[in-house]
Amino acid sequence: MELPVVVLDGIHHRGQHRLTIHFDHFAINAIVKKLGALWSKTHRCWHLPLNNASFQPLVTGLNGIARIDRSRMDKYLATLKAQPKNQHHTEKTDTASAMVLLPHHEATIKQYKQQLVLKGYSTSTIKTYVNEFSQFLGHIRHYHAEDFSTQRLKDYLQYCLEKLGLKENTIHSRMNAMKFYYEQVLHRDKFFFEIPRPKKHLILPKLLNEDELTRLFNALDNKKHKAMLFTAYSAGLRVSEIVTLELSDVDSERMQLFIRKAKGKKDRYVNLSPVLLDILRSYLRHEQPRPTKFLFESEQTRTAYPTRTVQQIFTNAKKKAGITKEVGVHSLRHSFATHLLDKGTDIRYIKELLGHFDIKTTERYLHVSKQRLVNIISPLDDLFKNRDIEW
Repeated sequence: MELPVVVLDGIHHRGQHRLTIHFDHFAINAIVKKLGALWSKTHRCWHLPLNNASFQPLVTGLNGIARIDRSRMDKYLATLKAQPKNQHHTEKTDTASAMVLLPHHEATIKQYKQQLVLKGYSTSTIKTYVNEFSQFLGHIRHYHAEDFSTQRLKDYLQYCLEKLGLKENTIHSRMNAMKFYYEQVLHRDKFFFEIPRPKKHLILPKLLNEDELTRLFNALDNKKHKAMLFTAYSAGLRVSEIVTLELSDVDSERMQLFIRKAKGKKDRYVNLSPVLLDILRSYLRHEQPRPTKFLFESEQTRTAYPTRTVQQIFTNAKKKAGITKEVGVHSLRHSFATHLLDKGTDIRYIKELLGHFDIKTTERYLHVSKQRLVNIISPLDDLFKNRDIEW
């Protein structure tokens, strides 16, 4: 039986170069969705980032299931390669340049990914590191990564900042990926010690006030959806922690929630609010069929809820509530931490509840908490109070 054909191409979509996937066989839908592909209504196709980190899993996933036609994609990449390089390159174009890796780079990536797996890194971290390291390999082209000195890496990072216009956070991510290669794969001790890191812009957490939270929760009608967002806010959970909560993780005797294998593979306990316990019990009484393993199970698959679905639930509720702030479901976690600070909770306890490794991460909330600001009187107030000033 002849295998169905999957045609790969490239497009420039919403400021990014994307790898498009075209096919007629319905069964391939599930494969590309599992790889994180997005559907474009405009172009009527599935698409992924145009880089090696997306291309290789796609090839592996379709092996023996479909025949890949990459001629259009190769032509698109050749067109990009032929474009003159200038100082106006942006961070978006950086994604496409690392797509075509030479054979010696393919072997390096294989060795690199194997070391990440053996070290027990999470799937998301592996994906990020492989993508960033592929970008590096795509730029150095015919050169071998193992031949690079510290000075050549400095030159490359300067090129990323000045010519490609990469942001500080992206540079940090790429440096982490490169550092892993030189120190964990090639075992070069402190190879990055002399390479400075660009100073990051301090991004303050975005949160919702109590009035906005009230409107958000009241905008929800579905009991399960309501319970999900209540859980996120009441315990300061990440979206990945909400969907992996199991029924057995709710300890009503000790009034705790057990958060398993959170970020950094770190288990922790958080307080179970009595109000939340009542909400969860009410939700479970009405939920049909009742969940068997996960606290919030998908009706279709009876497995853990997809994180994207929870994010969409939040977005829909925010829109219905008339909230115009550019915030996502993670803002509930930020709101939890900031509101605890406002109420006088010691920041060290908040650090443990959030599962932060470093207190500096938690200290960001000091910048947005009003606890220490409400009692500070502006010198202008004193001036008007004590002096005869006209207005």
